[in-house]
Amino acid sequence: MSAEEIEGRWLDEDQQRSWRALLLGTTLLFDRLDEDLRRSHDLSMVEYEVLVRLSEKQGRMRMAQLAAALAHSRSRVTHTIARMEKAGLVERCSAAEDGRGIVAALTERGWQVLREVAPVHVNGVRDHLVDLASAEDFAAVGRVMNAVADHLISAHPEREMR
Repeated sequence: MSAEEIEGRWLDEDQQRSWRALLLGTTLLFDRLDEDLRRSHDLSMVEYEVLVRLSEKQGRMRMAQLAAALAHSRSRVTHTIARMEKAGLVERCSAAEDGRGIVAALTERGWQVLREVAPVHVNGVRDHLVDLASAEDFAAVGRVMNAVADHLISAHPEREMR
């Protein structure tokens, strides 16, 4: 089927080139950051992000809030937390406030791993993204992706992603 046979608002040549650059660049960047974390600490980027999100909330978050913050399904987060629990990085317990919800909490080992792995991650982000762009270009990327996130989140106001 040709492009002319399909209705749509087609990208022009420059837009198509930029779109493909975004796809390839983000895929390669996320793969590299994930590979660096796995090689240095046997930790995936998703697991690292769980550690970060928990650390930003004094080491504890309800599972539902964690899933929303990561923009992942609850089942995916449950599986990730189960793996991390086996590794001794987190533990699950009932919410102290009402006893109904389940909370993921960083263990002492989780805090230690986060302290060790954070420099690997941030250096990778700098080396493979931040330091390759001017401050203005990097700020523009942030503005564009915030606009994308705001647009997509507005369709699901019940999610607490930020």
